[in-house]
Parts: sequence; C-alpha cells; structure tokens
Amino acid sequence: MKFSEIKEILNRYNIRLTRSLGQNFLHDANQLEKIAANAQLSPSDQILEIGPGLGPLTELLLHSGAHVLAVEIDTRFIPILQDRFSEQPNFELRGGDGLELMKQHQDWSQWKLVANLPYSVASPILVEAALNPNCFKRMTVTLQWEVIDRIAAPVDTPEYGLLSLILQLRYKTINRFKIKSGAFFPAPEVDSGVISLERRSEELLPTELHPLFVKIVRQSFSQRRKMMKKLLKAQWDEYLLTEAFRKISLPETIRAEKVTLKQFTLLTLLLNQLTLQEIRL
Repeated sequence: MKFSEIKEILNRYNIRLTRSLGQNFLHDANQLEKIAANAQLSPSDQILEIGPGLGPLTELLLHSGAHVLAVEIDTRFIPILQDRFSEQPNFELRGGDGLELMKQHQDWSQWKLVANLPYSVASPILVEAALNPNCFKRMTVTLQWEVIDRIAAPVDTPEYGLLSLILQLRYKTINRFKIKSGAFFPAPEVDSGVISLERRSEELLPTELHPLFVKIVRQSFSQRRKMMKKLLKAQWDEYLLTEAFRKISLPETIRAEKVTLKQFTLLTLLLNQLTLQEIRL
C-alpha cells in the first residue's frame, strides 16, 4: 500500500488519525516485506496481528497462506479491512483490544505475533506475552527503537532492566533493524524498528517460579543506583539473601544492572529453596 493510497482511503472514509492510539501507518513496501520475511511464515502458521489499521501488513501475511487473526480497536477501520479481505478464507477479523484478547485466550503456544504494534501499548503487550507459560513461538513486531534496545540489552548497560529480563527469560533475539520515520504516515517523532524474538526451546526456570523471578527483578531494579541486596531486604530476610548471594558468588555490594540473566535465575531458585527450608523448620 503506497503513501498516496493511505491518504486516499483516509480521505474517502473521512478518518482523522488518533494520536492517543499511536496510529502511525507503515507504508514502505520494502520494510513491510522485510517484516514478513523475518516472521518466517508458512501456510500452517496461525498469526495474531494487533492493530492492522488499513491492512498493508495484513495483505502480506495473508499471501503467505497462514491463518491471520487481525484485532483492531478502532472501529473506523473495521469496514475498510472487511472490504479488503473478507473474501479471503484465511482471514479473521475482530474488533476490540488486542491486549484483552491475549489475556482471554491463554494458549498462544502454536501462534506467532506479527504486528506493527501501537507504540502506546507495545510494552504491556510484550510483557503479557512473555509472562504467559503458553506464549507465542515467535514474535516479529514494530516498536520504538528505545523499547527494542531495552528488550535486547546485554547486562551492565543503561538499557538493561526489568523489560530486558522479563523478555529474555523466555525469548531469544533473532534479529532487529531500524526503520526511518519517513516510512510511516504520519511520521513518528521517535526512532522505530523491528525485532524478531523466538521462544526458547527449553525453559530457564520452572514455570511456577516465573512470578518469583519477576518479583526479585522488579525489586532489584526499583532503585537502580542502590545495592541490590539492600533493596531485596525489603522482601526477604537478610540471612537468606546472604546465603543465596554467597552460593552464586554475588558480591554483596553489586547493583542489579551488573547481574546476568543466569544469575537472576539462580538467585530465584536459591531463594525459593531456602525459603521452603525455613518454612519446614
């Protein structure tokens, strides 16, 4: 879909874009094809697309032969999407909030998320996906570049934090690339890009310990410049923390930004084990 086509459709349907919904339509054909290629689509795939808008990416997804469930919160776009794709047997359209749909339908393990996500809700959508034990097997999404940097951030960098660890616990970054603002209408005021994430073949932690992992990480990064152990003392007894830090050779003065994903998983296992032992005593 060319830039001129987007403007023509918006004018025909008398639609003014809503800033609060983060509506920036990607119209660059090369970038759209690159997104579809990174999603590694096949006719057997089931795809969730949140925020299809006028459907430029939807069109490419449908051409792969995959089943596409498109969820659009802005009711003004529903007739446009129906006009364009309703005759395609592999197209399914729902009006409503994509994040709420994700919460209602819990098992996404055989699905892929492929979408130009509305920037205003992108992080909550990805966190919801990563916290679900039956999460998407692959996610290829357009985001603010700042958010992509945080997701893929290595340890001991300013971007490394809660979002990095929640996503990296279940996903590996496969690829990421920038998109110039001129590829969107209207052009966003922030840098944008695409990231492809693939679900890990093996869990790094038992599923039942993921809430504890998130609790530990959230508390550890609650004040980045403070020592991690001091922050964790608000939730755990000091002697349990001392023993856990000793067993994984974590300095007691370390800050959370210097603690690796593996060390956080080990700390989760140990605090769970030590807490259970204390309860038995």
